[in-house]
Amino acid sequence: MKCPKCGGEIPFYNLKPNCMHCGVNIMYYTQEEGLTRDAKRTELEGAVARMVIARIKAQFIGSKLVIVRLVFSVLAVAALLLPFAGVRYNAPLFHRELSLGIIGLIQGFTNGLVMKVPQLLQSSLFAKQTAAALVPAGFMVVIVLLDLLIAAALLVGFIKLTESAKFMKNTSLAGAIVSIAAQIAVFVMRFTTPDAETARFLTGYGALAALAMFLVLFFLNRAILKKGIEPEFKENDIKRRDLLKKVRAGEVDLDDLPLPVFESEEEHEARMKALEEALIAEEEGKEA
Repeated sequence: MKCPKCGGEIPFYNLKPNCMHCGVNIMYYTQEEGLTRDAKRTELEGAVARMVIARIKAQFIGSKLVIVRLVFSVLAVAALLLPFAGVRYNAPLFHRELSLGIIGLIQGFTNGLVMKVPQLLQSSLFAKQTAAALVPAGFMVVIVLLDLLIAAALLVGFIKLTESAKFMKNTSLAGAIVSIAAQIAVFVMRFTTPDAETARFLTGYGALAALAMFLVLFFLNRAILKKGIEPEFKENDIKRRDLLKKVRAGEVDLDDLPLPVFESEEEHEARMKALEEALIAEEEGKEA
């Protein structure tokens, strides 16, 4: 074997802990070398973790605008609780109401009314009103999908902050257009679907609530893009991240890097202060 420090050949029968050429303790020298490599890798990998955290902060709490955006993203989903439209059935032994909102649909699935829609469409007593309700129901499905896309862009948007804000802005605009179309469809269905003794089409305003939320999200994201949504990285963290990529690619060897790999003046002062405190504590321990 060779000495890890001087590279001198050590016979296999030499069991002494120290190198016969330079005198270094082979075991401790190897441990120290391993700890040094770990410290360098930790410094580089810690920078990557800090950058991810900085991006997450910028996405959710980086400014007042993004905080307000987070609130209205939740409210956009909450707007789906309001009914877009509905149908009230009033026949002998059959008194039900189908409401096209999240709460109403949950109730409809619970009491089985939603599952009976195909039968209601075939009934001469309820077919017109039920068919009319399916029109805003289709728009509601589209709005739900757009809300889900906005929520997904918000959750994973820290990966690409500017791109996610652009996507949310464009999706919000699309949602606003669909909401206008949905509310117009509700009014058209209301005036073109006559009431009957057994069924009545009900007007809802959930689409207007969705429209308001989409418009607010559109203008919020536009303002965020205009102001900029860049994370605040710690000094030298970008250099550490880029260097870690080279280390993982085999372009750079950790052994060739200094320790610390990068150090700002602030980090140097903090390290020297910690070292000074450790020395003082050691001196006080000896005196005790």
